[in-house]
Amino acid sequence: VAPPQDLQITDPGLLGSLDIEWKPPLNVQTFNECTVKYKFEYRNTGDRDWKVVFTRKLKFRVGFDLSRTAEVKVQTLLEGRCTDDVEVQSDWIYATFQVPLQGRLESEVQNFHCIYHDWEYLKCTWQPGLLAPRGVHYGLYYWYEGLDHAVQCDDYIQDHGINIGCMLQNLSQAEYKDLSICVNGSAAATLLRPLYITLRLHNLAKPSPPKQLVVSMSASEELHVAWSPPDGETPPQCLEYEVQLAEDQGEAKAAWASVSTQMETALTISRANQSIPCVRVRGRTNIFCADEGFWSEWTQECFSVSRKEDKQLFILIPVILSLSSSLIIFMLIGQCKKR
Repeated sequence: VAPPQDLQITDPGLLGSLDIEWKPPLNVQTFNECTVKYKFEYRNTGDRDWKVVFTRKLKFRVGFDLSRTAEVKVQTLLEGRCTDDVEVQSDWIYATFQVPLQGRLESEVQNFHCIYHDWEYLKCTWQPGLLAPRGVHYGLYYWYEGLDHAVQCDDYIQDHGINIGCMLQNLSQAEYKDLSICVNGSAAATLLRPLYITLRLHNLAKPSPPKQLVVSMSASEELHVAWSPPDGETPPQCLEYEVQLAEDQGEAKAAWASVSTQMETALTISRANQSIPCVRVRGRTNIFCADEGFWSEWTQECFSVSRKEDKQLFILIPVILSLSSSLIIFMLIGQCKKR
């Protein structure tokens, strides 16, 4: 069987999503009793593995890192009565695509970093490139499936008049999709290298700290810890929590030790000794909703719980003071009667 024809790669201007298209082999009309399919593979130069798609389509849109060369290849697969049900493969046809990269690599922005806070807004920050001159202007553009075209950020973070970050709102439609981003720069008489990157929002999520932390000690010296999911749009079923305990060392810094990582919002810990524990909790997106994510900040630094004996002592002190006051009053009344 002959390979496909006219393999082409075109850039629709979607910051990395390229259109791949080919035509059927010349002799496809002669295989009426067979199924014609295609094996389509693609990767960026430098990647070890190819991504593989088996299809009967003749056109695909797939994402690439535009800072590197895009490579694709396609072959024909033929199987059915005309081949005695044995799969026959054609030779491969190949194509590549590379965006002309202007400027030196050192002019690209540095330390690009994004966090998806509370599943509500994305905050991306960067630093000017090493070769960026004064008066440089940076712009961030983004696209995800569902948008007709790439969109520019409309809420920049600035430092001395230079854009060093961007706040993106209303991205719920982009969750669990590839979010393509380009940060490019312009300066007088200087060419700057654009940065291309593809993100997944759920892998950048950082929730707020858990709230309403309640800690108590039972009569049997069991420590009960309970809390509520944080504020924000983070799905409660997507959260896991880490609980840490430390002994209260007064002015000394507490030595924290993790006692549990769980999805539940309550924990009971048996405390054989009667020391005063400090408790703190933090959360992050669990493995059922993301491959990775950022831990939230901890709840308050040290949530102390008094010992049972301390509680009993606090109850006895006012009782003793009350009895002592009553005894003194009776003694004074007696002295007055004698006089």
